[in-house]
Amino acid sequence: MLHRPNFATMAETGFVTPPTTPFPTRPLSIPEIVRAARRNLIEIIPGLAYQQPMVSGRTVARWHMLTDPGGLEYVLKDNVENYPKSAVTLRLLRPAIGDSLFNAEGAHWRWQRRAAAPVFQHRNLLSLAPYMSRAAERTVHRLDKVVGAEKDVYEDMVTVTFDVISDVAMSGDKTIDRGAVSASVTKYIQTVGRVSLLDVLALPDWIPRPAHIFNRAGIGQMQKMMDGVIAERAASPRRDDLMSLMLEAADPETGRTMTPEELRDNMLAFLVAGHETTALALAWSLYLVALDPRVQDRLADEARAACGKGPAEASHLDQLPYHRQVIEEAMRLYPPAGMLSRDARQADEICGREIRKGDTVILPIYALHRHRLWWENADQFDPENFASAKIKARNRYLYLPFGAGPRICIGMNFAIIEAQIILASILTKFRVTPVPGKAPTPEMVMTLRPGGGVHLRIDRRD
Repeated sequence: MLHRPNFATMAETGFVTPPTTPFPTRPLSIPEIVRAARRNLIEIIPGLAYQQPMVSGRTVARWHMLTDPGGLEYVLKDNVENYPKSAVTLRLLRPAIGDSLFNAEGAHWRWQRRAAAPVFQHRNLLSLAPYMSRAAERTVHRLDKVVGAEKDVYEDMVTVTFDVISDVAMSGDKTIDRGAVSASVTKYIQTVGRVSLLDVLALPDWIPRPAHIFNRAGIGQMQKMMDGVIAERAASPRRDDLMSLMLEAADPETGRTMTPEELRDNMLAFLVAGHETTALALAWSLYLVALDPRVQDRLADEARAACGKGPAEASHLDQLPYHRQVIEEAMRLYPPAGMLSRDARQADEICGREIRKGDTVILPIYALHRHRLWWENADQFDPENFASAKIKARNRYLYLPFGAGPRICIGMNFAIIEAQIILASILTKFRVTPVPGKAPTPEMVMTLRPGGGVHLRIDRRD
């Protein structure tokens, strides 16, 4: 059952409580876990995980849900080598993105990270910002055609962020069928990306998962498309885009560069994650500010002061601090990666609790960001959570939309810059209001999506 927005709470406290997903109050059986995991993964997070630093249990295998900041720092930074991505995570992701930077472990990860890190330096990201501004301007034109009507803005955010990543990554290569690739990504997440009964039962990898078998064609189509782009670009003049930067990327320690297959896997990882996560952050941000007109008006004033009536640009970013606060608060309430999992390579101890070799350590980011011990008014929308003073006073490991430690998402700053530019470009032109009876449902398969869409009324600002 979905918890609907609580407008009475807003009147009493000054904050609005947007939709949440209720948690189970008793242990779930294996069939219930399978159904919940396939329907909405965050439904398997027990209520105690929102109130205690660590919760442990067992289905077939032993598991531990960790929300203690010291424990999270230990897993993600201090002893990261002992906690690689779980077998289930790799099984869901490898069919599409292989042993890319996102999946690789150990030495294979380290050299890729060293090679790719300069690509995502701030100056390179700012040089890509014009692509973001142009895509934002196209979105404004699309929304201008539906003024006075209801629109599912989640669809628009998927469109604009896919436009950005394909333009930024491949200069808008005309050989790419954007519609086909976007559809393949969505189908992959909805099918291969779902946890199966075989995963819950911890059965070995050599037993094929039906979804993998039935969706090989879609995965193959994405890989073939990217192989073609890489082959064409390797023989073409350099362009100012992510593909060229990655073609040139080399490990500064060894000089190693990526093979065509390694480059393909990494570009597909950027393509999938690079638009999905930002689209979600933007869609949830628009919904949240629609619920709170005071926040929305403050954003509009900030955007107009910074960029007038035109689209936001890189030069405006320093003048859009409240936009960043809103985006970060949206990712607190609705983190795109609502849950991470790691498998223990060796026996260990976390928060005084025994960890056995092979145990799964689950990082329930959705619960961490709404934890009753760490956050005041945990379920309410309050952008002041990300005012500078509060960020400095808060433990770094209480907010993990992009992970942390050496494996923090390499595209984090890219996503934030893109989201600021697009959100400001929209809100300088339009006012958005919620459509009664159409609140989105937080639903996680691989990412935390707004089930049912984000239906808002679009009106021009004076």
